[in-house]
Amino acid sequence: MTLEPPVEAPLDRPDWSGVRRGPLQPGEWVRLTDAKGRRHHVCLEPGRRFFSNRGHLEHDLLIGREEGFTATSSLGGEYLVLRPLLHEFAVSMPRGAAVVYPKDAAQIVTMADVFPGAHVVEAGVGSGALTCFLLRAVGPTGRVSSYERRKEFAEVARRNVTQFFGGEHPAWRLTVGDLAGELPATPADARVDRAVLDMLAPWECIDAVAAALAPGGTVCAYVATTTQLSRVVETVRSHGGFTEPQAWESLVREWHVEGLAVRPGHRMSGHTGFLVTARRMAPGERPPVKRRRPAPGAYGIDYAGPRPADLPAQLELESYDE
Repeated sequence: MTLEPPVEAPLDRPDWSGVRRGPLQPGEWVRLTDAKGRRHHVCLEPGRRFFSNRGHLEHDLLIGREEGFTATSSLGGEYLVLRPLLHEFAVSMPRGAAVVYPKDAAQIVTMADVFPGAHVVEAGVGSGALTCFLLRAVGPTGRVSSYERRKEFAEVARRNVTQFFGGEHPAWRLTVGDLAGELPATPADARVDRAVLDMLAPWECIDAVAAALAPGGTVCAYVATTTQLSRVVETVRSHGGFTEPQAWESLVREWHVEGLAVRPGHRMSGHTGFLVTARRMAPGERPPVKRRRPAPGAYGIDYAGPRPADLPAQLELESYDE
């Protein structure tokens, strides 16, 4: 089942960046931030009010003004009014599934080298957060082909993506189904430049991705646990048609800066997931054999996952206890 965009796209959004300019309009979302840093996302509607413990704020007082001003509620509460940036929208959007957080989305776009005009295949659309980052990166001349197994998640993602871009993005094709089964049906001339796997078992899609990915193209998997990390790395490694996979995670820590009082913040965006990238070799080609001497027990009798093709035979008989 494919959810196709309309044939004609709105003419007032030629860049499809999701960025809106000019006075605030009805139907737009704004981000209200109070003096304590608490944030509220509000959809502007004529005649409506925003309520908090500091009274109410009339939407009509915000509509028609340029963003970047301070509005005062009925009980004197002050709120900074701005349109949400993409990373702010991503963490506040309605969710069907967990979202890919901005720190990981930025790593995916950068380390997978997603570029304007690229054709990106995305497996696991979730709530649409990563899809928004990918669509902005490829632009209207590129293409993002998203696959989601669960229809209810696909519908949530479609609403979120459409809300952010102000319409059905012309570069987006959303398919309800399993990538491993749907991707082989893609026309042979539909060159895939990048593949992003945000799903429970990305190793199940490695063969399908390898068949569709252009030589030199990049596959990027996003997983939450160390067992998933091990399985996807070893599957990519044992496939033989990819370069040596690279695995990492990113941690982001805020800093408190006030005069000479400069110290780490109390809040930190710690572990959210692991990222793995590898590049596709040309058909029939294999990467140079890596000289490896894994740690004792790494591929011993207790290990049941995929094994590298160049693994020394004696290691298969070793156990951690020996």
